[in-house]
Amino acid sequence: MRGFRLIGLMLASVVAAAVCAGSAQAAPASRIVSVYDDGPQETTLVVYSAAMRQSFPITVLRPRETAKPAPVLYLLNGAGGGEDSATWSARTTYTKFFKNKNVYVVTPVGGAFSYYTDWQRRDPALGKPMWQTFLTRELPPLIDGQFRTTHRNAVAGISMAGTSVFNLAIAKPGLYRSIAAFSGCARTSDPFGQQYIKMVVDRGQGNITNMWGPLGGPGWVANDPYIQAPRLRGTKIYMTTGTGAPGTHENIGDKGIQGDPITLVNQAVVGGMIETAVNACTQEMAQRLRSLRIPFRLTTRPGGTHSWGYWEDDLHNTWPMLARDLRTR
Repeated sequence: MRGFRLIGLMLASVVAAAVCAGSAQAAPASRIVSVYDDGPQETTLVVYSAAMRQSFPITVLRPRETAKPAPVLYLLNGAGGGEDSATWSARTTYTKFFKNKNVYVVTPVGGAFSYYTDWQRRDPALGKPMWQTFLTRELPPLIDGQFRTTHRNAVAGISMAGTSVFNLAIAKPGLYRSIAAFSGCARTSDPFGQQYIKMVVDRGQGNITNMWGPLGGPGWVANDPYIQAPRLRGTKIYMTTGTGAPGTHENIGDKGIQGDPITLVNQAVVGGMIETAVNACTQEMAQRLRSLRIPFRLTTRPGGTHSWGYWEDDLHNTWPMLARDLRTR
């Protein structure tokens, strides 16, 4: 039922965007359009973004006790932006994990293949994403106004969003006490990083030059966390990666495999190749942070592919550190 509701909300947002585009009046301010209770500790907000002139569903897991303020963890999905079946909700038991945690967990549904950044030009396939503005300037004040929060935030993301969390922290210093990048590639302006990004954006039929301008240009340098790393000083940084070799979740009995040999082979081969590339990016970012004497914590698994079983493990293992940064439990 919740899945059908999200589909309906996303369709409604498209209609709203068309209405705004056809109106001669100025776009209204960002705001919460509607609120739906999906369970004892889960709420779906429909939030209108003035920057994108569109509304998006936002899933919020609430703490069990809401009488006292709690911090906020912004938990981002990967390349599909939560619009497909590869989501924290569908692929993990994150709802159960956070049930007794004293934190609001906020996950937007939208932003597929956008890198959760502000695009320079409108793209024929992806429109003009302005997710960096939305996530750093529009959404947080609305969350703080809707719920009793401590105004202490962290942000975590997988894969595509594992790159985005760095740039979000750089764009809005002080907004996030800590960031967690699970299998993210922090290099974006070198040829290898650009090809990795192109592979993701191509899946959405987008043009990466519409994102940050000509390859190698100032837009790419400005959005390269490796180059902009000095601006991360003061933010707690957590990075995780596998080596790409088969690990504990590459077995036929794993819940992510569900007994399917084809899924197992795909995860081991394709997921292994992707994670091998991600590992190289992550190790380079770690070396960059070391050279700048910026503290960070890197977890490199001896095995592990680009897949959900590891990201769920990463979330569980990183949470105690994020909780400490957020001064919660």
